[in-house]
Amino acid sequence: MMAGLQGSGKTTTSGKLASMLKSKGRKPFLVPADIYRPAAIEQLQVLGDRLNIPVYPSTQDVKPVDICRQAITEAAAHDYDTLIIDTAGRLHVDEELMGELREIQTAVPLTEILFVADAMTGQDAVTVADKFNQDLEITGVVLTKMEGDARGGAALSIKHVTGKPIKFVGVGEGLDALEIFHPDRIASRILGMGDVLTLIEKAEAVVDKKEADRLAKKLKKNQFTLEDFLDQIQQIKKMGSLEQILDMVPGINKLKQLKDAPKPDEKELIKTEAIIRSMTLQERKNHKIINTSRRKRIAAGSGTAVADVNRVLKSYSQMLKMMKKIRGKPGAFSGRKRRKLPKGMKRR
Repeated sequence: MMAGLQGSGKTTTSGKLASMLKSKGRKPFLVPADIYRPAAIEQLQVLGDRLNIPVYPSTQDVKPVDICRQAITEAAAHDYDTLIIDTAGRLHVDEELMGELREIQTAVPLTEILFVADAMTGQDAVTVADKFNQDLEITGVVLTKMEGDARGGAALSIKHVTGKPIKFVGVGEGLDALEIFHPDRIASRILGMGDVLTLIEKAEAVVDKKEADRLAKKLKKNQFTLEDFLDQIQQIKKMGSLEQILDMVPGINKLKQLKDAPKPDEKELIKTEAIIRSMTLQERKNHKIINTSRRKRIAAGSGTAVADVNRVLKSYSQMLKMMKKIRGKPGAFSGRKRRKLPKGMKRR
């Protein structure tokens, strides 16, 4: 059961959690039990459709506790193994809200009661968490909007006051932007020391091993095309925003503090993608055929300027030159370096 105040992100977090469970082989079932907020039921149904996850067809004329009972029967009939109940919230803690949640708690065999809190509310979230814990005995906490500036105080205080673990953190608006909470990793990010482990996990989640090997071979043979470049942009976008990815790189915090430090621009990535998509397959495979007239056509097709097309092609060409230099170095793209022979000995 997801519990918390109105506006904390319960509905979106329910969808994110269902998506995470589905990726791990589970069969989640979303249950809209908020019959008060306008369009709350429809919002969860839309999320379920986007994620291809079943949603119980709740209606506003049925009591939340009855919706939950009926959903359990429905889940058993279809072999769904995890119910995620999205409950109603209020603008403040009141007895009516708590009474409804306790009613569901009594009627349904809950294994988890997750308190969802907006990390941006700071110490107010601590007071609310304490109240929910006293009334419901929560099992864990989900902190949303952890990609904002308030990145630590609420987490530390909620854990101290409730004694309950923070289990998940929301780190963005995307439906895949939910992470398991690792205290050491979050602390490392707060201190600007990066988070290499999470970065590796994100990369492993979106990068196919066979595809990575195929691209490595193409790089080795100087066959990396604009089509492959487009595929790489897609992989980067799946990992999250550029800002989030860079925050996980050790030492990036010092670089960001420099006066003229470049800032990641998500729009440039989108623009590059649009430009490559406006090319024909032949042009993507052989960029050398893209002459002046083709550049004008690509610019018009992508809604950009010819200068933008030139910039993308220049960046791509520079990348190819860099990879060529790397290939020329001993041991590059190879399994091992040749051992140096003792002085005076020659290879046969």
